[in-house]
Amino acid sequence: MRGADPDAADRRTTTPRLVSIVGPTASGKTGLGVAIAQRLAERGERAEIVNADAYQMYRGMDIGTAKASAAERAAVPHHLLDVIGPDETMSVARFQRMARECIADLQTRGIRPILVGGSGLYARAAIDDITFPGTDPAVRARLEERAEREGPGVLFAELERLDPEAAARMDPHNPRRTVRALEVIEVTGRPYSASLPRYRYVIPSVQLGLDLPRAELDRRIDLRTQAMFGDGFVDEVRALRPHLGVTAARALGYQQVIDYLDGLADLDETRFLVAQRTKRLARKQMGWFGRDPRIHWLQALNPRLVDLAMEIVDMADRGGYDAIDMHADEYVQHHLGDLS
Repeated sequence: MRGADPDAADRRTTTPRLVSIVGPTASGKTGLGVAIAQRLAERGERAEIVNADAYQMYRGMDIGTAKASAAERAAVPHHLLDVIGPDETMSVARFQRMARECIADLQTRGIRPILVGGSGLYARAAIDDITFPGTDPAVRARLEERAEREGPGVLFAELERLDPEAAARMDPHNPRRTVRALEVIEVTGRPYSASLPRYRYVIPSVQLGLDLPRAELDRRIDLRTQAMFGDGFVDEVRALRPHLGVTAARALGYQQVIDYLDGLADLDETRFLVAQRTKRLARKQMGWFGRDPRIHWLQALNPRLVDLAMEIVDMADRGGYDAIDMHADEYVQHHLGDLS
């Protein structure tokens, strides 16, 4: 029997934060999420994992998206896995609604959510002040026709007049973004810049980032790719292919295997391409997450990884990072155009 936890009384006076675990593919996010949930369980606190990977929400896309194993799911309940068919469309706005409903349900039942995923905008959409303006095909079509007839410069000048903050952050030679900004202004009656994603939590949270030396990350990606093909990735794609919608088909690796099935590449070339593109994705993920100053970065190879993660979670629960996090939005450069 375990001895009494000397810090238990202090923790009962704190506010449990949602724990969000981010980082590049193959860095060990799911494993850390399970380990944190088990540590919390040892204290008598329930925690469950909420998936924030865009493609793991599709049923049947198991091997190619590296979903949590049966053992990991048995150890800790997972949510938002296998929630839609591969012929359906998962958008970040739809995910935001589903994730926030799931998080609210868990918290109402006294369960701490642990958000796990490498899809950067999805992870932020669940916990940050981000809105996704609707679209109006008729308004967009009219603006696109105007851009064609009057030239993109005329529309950009209009945007400068209506929303100078948005115009100052946008490329005047990108008519698609200009059209989208003017569409949002007309549909919502608010400036497009009001839709800017904010580095501001709407759900009290703490973010843990997993980092790895590039050589080790590449090695893990190579091993994962090899294991995927050994576990039947080609058969998975063959079975799913008739049912893959446009969005699901964008999942990394699936189009490469389809090309192999069509005789456009041999198996060795296909494995190489999947690994190469996964490494490229990992670099992009690190660039995305690197812009968020609230993330507490941990070395995935550190033997004290779980201990350090728990120390950060405990400090966050006590409000130790609130003063810094609440000002993050004031000194981060935002990028417009991600909300189309």
